[in-house]
Amino acid sequence: MEPFIVSARKYRPLTFQDVVGQQAITNTLENAIENNHLAQALLFTGPRGVGKTTCARILAKKINQKVSGEHQDDDFAFNVFELDAASNNSVDDIRSLIDQVRIPPQVGKYKVYIIDEVHMLSQAAFNAFLKTLEEPPVHAIFILATTEKHKIIPTILSRCQIFDFKRITVSSAKDHLKKIAIQEGVEAEDDALHVIAQKADGAMRDALSIYDRVVSFAGKNLTRQAVTENLNVLDYDVYFKVTELLLENKIPEVLITFNNVLAKGFEGQHFINGLASHFRDLLVAKDAVTVQLLQVGDNAKKQYLEQATKAELAFLMTAIEKANTCDLQYKASKNQRLLIELCLMQLASITFSDVKKKAVTS
Repeated sequence: MEPFIVSARKYRPLTFQDVVGQQAITNTLENAIENNHLAQALLFTGPRGVGKTTCARILAKKINQKVSGEHQDDDFAFNVFELDAASNNSVDDIRSLIDQVRIPPQVGKYKVYIIDEVHMLSQAAFNAFLKTLEEPPVHAIFILATTEKHKIIPTILSRCQIFDFKRITVSSAKDHLKKIAIQEGVEAEDDALHVIAQKADGAMRDALSIYDRVVSFAGKNLTRQAVTENLNVLDYDVYFKVTELLLENKIPEVLITFNNVLAKGFEGQHFINGLASHFRDLLVAKDAVTVQLLQVGDNAKKQYLEQATKAELAFLMTAIEKANTCDLQYKASKNQRLLIELCLMQLASITFSDVKKKAVTS
């Protein structure tokens, strides 16, 4: 049996074209190499799992390919040095690195030093590194990567060309997961991949880890139901049902539905938070201009557009305010269940007076 390779490693981009969601940065780096305009000290900063180390490795490989004109498969592995600053953060580690930097490369023109999690270096290590970073040998290029730019001393920042990596959008992550699912022969529902992309919160590596976990659970047929069950997230069908009951002023049914949610092990705050987000999504679905702000799958989008026609604007505005207030008060409440039940009863009563008026007039 072949050893399993996690998708984050198996599908790690090998070229700038493969990098997801960082086109502005990859284009800049490619043009810099092409026009021989690359700085000798670069700082890649941004959230976890968005491609900083991957781009550093691709850049390190391409620099020597461009200079030597060698075949693309030649990766110049001997010219690339990676240092994990989380475990090599002392002055001695940096001095050892500085001693290596002085030696020119045996093959190719450049030696590339990738220092990951550079913010973990000690103050003394940063100071020892300053002079080399400001005036490196012509054959050395430094690529620093960090998730916490604010922890790096200003004197280091001023010596680097800074590239800010952004979070991967839900749609970009979903499209990438779709390509992988097709390659792996996995039948994946659009909404299922959308839930995974949302859960990843802008990190492509997290999205791939979640994808692996869900495929292990559901097999080759990835449904929205399987994903929500495995990831312990409330399916939006619950919110559609609750909203329907609220609009019909059915207080007992709403309370029973909430009780079922709690019985499945979900936190009350998780439920009310999701309900507030659901009202927000219904609000943006009411207008053709704002419908693009709806970050859901195609099937869910149809349901939102349909329910948005039933919910009045005044109801949604009041409902968002009440649900948000309940969310803010949750931690301080002594009886958290009662707080949410009271909020649900108030939400179910918003349109009650309107219904009463219609009954009287008819």
